Amino acid sequence: MRTHEVRKLIDQFLEYLEIEKNRSPLTIRNYHHYLTFFESFLEKKLDHSPTLSDLSAENVKIFRLYLSKQKAGKGVFLKKITQGYYVIAFRSFLRWLTRNDYRAISPEKVDLPKPEAHQVKFLESEQLERLLTQPTVSNISGLRDRAILELLFSTGLRVSELVSLNRDQINLKTRELGVVGKGGRPRVVFISTRAKQWLERYMVGRDDYFEPLFIRYSGKKIDPASGDEAVRLTSRSVQRLVKKYRRKAGIVIQVTPHVLRHSFATDLLTGGADLRSVQELLGHKNVATTQIYTHVTNKRLREIHERYHSGNRS
Repeated sequence: MRTHEVRKLIDQFLEYLEIEKNRSPLTIRNYHHYLTFFESFLEKKLDHSPTLSDLSAENVKIFRLYLSKQKAGKGVFLKKITQGYYVIAFRSFLRWLTRNDYRAISPEKVDLPKPEAHQVKFLESEQLERLLTQPTVSNISGLRDRAILELLFSTGLRVSELVSLNRDQINLKTRELGVVGKGGRPRVVFISTRAKQWLERYMVGRDDYFEPLFIRYSGKKIDPASGDEAVRLTSRSVQRLVKKYRRKAGIVIQVTPHVLRHSFATDLLTGGADLRSVQELLGHKNVATTQIYTHVTNKRLREIHERYHSGNRS
């Protein structure tokens, strides 16, 4: 009987994600990390290169226990959500094995860890205004930063989606742009009037021909002959600039690009948008993901109860 080494199967699965599913390089890198971590754990435990028959329910259970005891830092264990990423990757791998007629355990037999309840962070209107007005707009880098902050709040883009934008994707006349989000799902996002104004000012101020919408202006001197990707602003750079302006604004809570995404969704729901529409605008595959914004929907339900329940009438 032919044996199938898990490492080779993982390589084939990652090729499938790249070629057939058109997954992003970041997704493939993450899946490679999660799956090879599991494979290395098995190799150490079994003292041989694991094969398909080693992907047993018992070994998966032992790995899950091992994962729950791993530390992400000094005295800090891996969060449930992080452990879940390993399990999601493994379940996807098992589904691929099953579809390709390999005899493996059913992915349904591998349960996802119950997520930890968490409070969604978002900015109130006054905090948002303070944050958005922090960049000094008398220079091109300040104009860029203001445009970034306005666009993040206006569209709810993920930071990876933001930095991947090119100038020719922006239609300022219709105030919209198309993006391809998680799982290769395309969607249209809309630009607010104010965000449009700051984008226009930034783009008019550009005196280069680089394709990326947001480029760097610090660090190593930009060579006009360098490729577009060499000057494209990175996700890490955007995270740093949001952190810098949060400090300047004197905002106590930690603000990240994702907090601005939460603020975008909160703003829409507070204004009366329905959950399904917000799901579409955020690019969530499942409306259950959008239901984390219960801090808004609960408030609206209270208002409905106060207004319509007969027991509240004097």
